[in-house]
This record gives sequence, structure tokens and C-alpha cells, in this order.
Amino acid sequence: MRWMQEKGLSCRTPSPYDEEAGRARHRWANRTKPPGSLGILEDAAVQLAAISGRCPPEIRRPAVVVAGADHGVVAEGVSAFPADVTRQMMLNFAAGGAAISVLARRRQADIRIVDAGVTRPPDHPDIIDCRAGAGTANMTRGAAMTREQLAHVLDGGAELAGALVREGTDIIALGEMGIGNTTAASAVSAVLSGRPPLQLTGPGAGLDDAGVKHKAEVISRALAVNRPDAGDPLDVLRKVGGFEIAFLTGVILAAVHNRLPVVIDGFICSSAALCASRMMSGLTSYLLAGHRSAEPGHDVLLDMLDLQPLLDLQMRLGEGTGAAVSLTLIEDAVALLAGMASFSGAGVSESGGGES
Repeated sequence: MRWMQEKGLSCRTPSPYDEEAGRARHRWANRTKPPGSLGILEDAAVQLAAISGRCPPEIRRPAVVVAGADHGVVAEGVSAFPADVTRQMMLNFAAGGAAISVLARRRQADIRIVDAGVTRPPDHPDIIDCRAGAGTANMTRGAAMTREQLAHVLDGGAELAGALVREGTDIIALGEMGIGNTTAASAVSAVLSGRPPLQLTGPGAGLDDAGVKHKAEVISRALAVNRPDAGDPLDVLRKVGGFEIAFLTGVILAAVHNRLPVVIDGFICSSAALCASRMMSGLTSYLLAGHRSAEPGHDVLLDMLDLQPLLDLQMRLGEGTGAAVSLTLIEDAVALLAGMASFSGAGVSESGGGES
């Protein structure tokens, strides 16, 4: 795609280090445990070995990127909360009082908070300004953003990922904030999956059944007005997406280009990942699904991305909380592969058994 060519990004992912993945599998097979008994943790460590080219892999400097933006479609009554909550929560992130702030601190992860287009700019020195506008336009009346706005947030995401790579970041967890952004994510997902909006639309921040039905009808109207091209993810993002979704798409593409694993949070982040996967073949081999969101559309996206979530805690907060919680499991997987003794080293007899 032209934008990727302009940014010097390949349309194919870097080839994984198959030899290191093989070494990781062989190492697991010789650790003091029954084969496969650590389940998805084993898979995660093998995946990180393939991405990094190291066995065992290491995680020394994780980062959390949280992008926020507002959505003009909120004017159609698709959210239980007023739009200004986006700004309020962005300031809460920066002040350290939100759930993601607590989780990032506990994991000693760098946190980058990005204003991709909040209606009223949150004024705080720790919030990165990558504003494309004061929220997207109302997508029921036309395209959510201009081509220039889309390029701006894609560029900003790619540039932030590049900066994190230069700083020595070795894994990125993604999060988002934006009142109305489940509406945009559902619209993007409906186009790319070919599913009717009602199958992908959930309560978001707390809608009742009638509210969910209304939200799906609003999405259907937006799709009829804009007629986004399912074969062109940038057209889909521009017409029915959100600034924060596009920003995270840019982060994912540049991170993967630089061989950095990315932990996806819930439904909104997964819609960005789906867009990115349509732009760079093989990209999902660099993604880890932090958790399974309670939003009904998330299962559809996980299946399309062929990702197995690390956790299923019935979470739907967003902010990157599910991805951040899963960072601990990912770090544990790496530590287990590195630190467990071999059968011969520990003087333990090998067996093909399971739990004992």
C-alpha cells in the first residue's frame, strides 16, 4: 500500500527465526515436566524465541501504549457515557490513578499515553500530542476522517513504535480510550469480516439490550452512507474507524517491521490488529492476544486473527488492562523456559505422564 511504501514498511513480516523456535521446543521437551503441560505458556515462549532470534528469549523493558480519541458518532446516542469522559480518563491515566496506570507500575513497564484526537485536549506534560482533530466526524453523515487525518495518526503510531524500538523496548502492550470507540471498532470489524453489525455489537461501557440494538442500527446506517471497501483497510479506517484505532494500526505495523512482539488487548485493539493484518502478510505471528474480552465481537476477531487468548477473565474495560495483566504470564513463560532444570540436570526420570 502507498502509505506503507512511503514509510519504508514492507508488506510482508520479517521471517521468524525458525531455528530458535526449534531450540525452544527442544528445550521445553527436556524440562522437568510432562510434555505440553504448561499449555499456552509454552507456545508463547516459543513464539517469542522465533520473533527475537534468542533462546531463551528475554523481556527486560516492556512498554504500554494507550491511545485516546473521541468519536463524532456519539451524537447518535451510542454510548452510556458523555464524550468528555475520554478527556477525563486520559488525565487520570497521566496522573496514575487508572487501572492501566496501576498495572503498568506493577510491571515496571514504560507507559505512553497518546492524544490521537480528543475533543478537548487533555493538558498534561505526560500525554503525547498526536492529534488529528477534535474527534472524528459523525460517520452516519460521511467519512469519519480525511485522508490527511488518517495519514497523520498512522504516521504518529509508526513513529512512536520506532522510538520505542530505539529505546530498547522488547515488547509492546496496546490499549485505548475513547467514548464511542466500540461503535467504530464494530463498524470496522463488520466490513472486514462480512458479518452483520448486530453480531459484532456489544454493550460497550454499559448499554442495555435496546441500546445495543440501536448502536447496531447506527452502524448499519454508517456503512450504507460510506460504503467502505472491504479490500482496502485504509478506506475502512478512514470512513468508519477512529483516530486511536488508526494510531494503533500504525504502532502494530512499525513494531512488527522492527521484529517487536505486540500484545493486543480487547475488541478495539483487535480491530486495529485486523486492519494491520490485511496490510502486512504474516503479521499475526508477531501478535499475542492478552485476553478474551466480554464484548461479543471479540471472539470473531480472535478467530480471524487465529489468536489464542492467554486469559479469559470476562474483562471489557479496555485501556490495555487485559494486555497488561497478561504481560506477567508472558514474562513467566520466558522465565520458566530459561530457569527450569532439565531432566538430566535435576536427576529426574523422564515420563510421558500428565498431572500427578
